[in-house]
Amino acid sequence: MLIIRLSRIGKKKKPIYRLIISEKTKDPYGRALEILGTYNPFTKELVAKQDRIEHWLKNGSGMSPSVNNLLIEKKIIKGDKVTASKPGKKKKEDEEKKQEAKPGEKKEEVKTEENKTKDTEKKTEDTEKLDKN
Repeated sequence: MLIIRLSRIGKKKKPIYRLIISEKTKDPYGRALEILGTYNPFTKELVAKQDRIEHWLKNGSGMSPSVNNLLIEKKIIKGDKVTASKPGKKKKEDEEKKQEAKPGEKKEEVKTEENKTKDTEKKTEDTEKLDKN
């Protein structure tokens, strides 16, 4: 299957991307069937061959999510944006905690005098058990 995707070119810390079409399983930095344009992420400038992109899409090629969102944003094609990446493990946990917590309610238990005395009693019991062993 053919896919339109980005291939990085340029210097260190100064990337420029090519829009290429190639086989999905092939290396994007190798030989491509056709170069369809370039994208500079610093200036947000996209130079693309709209007629060639439409030609390849009509013939059944796909697009990477990043390219899809970029072309929709620049109004080269019409459609809906897709999620380009999944949230990381840490972000998922934060979202789950937010959903569980109700507004105005604190998750953490406030230490009262009773709780403090219970904690100190437990600690002394634990240390006594350790001393006996």
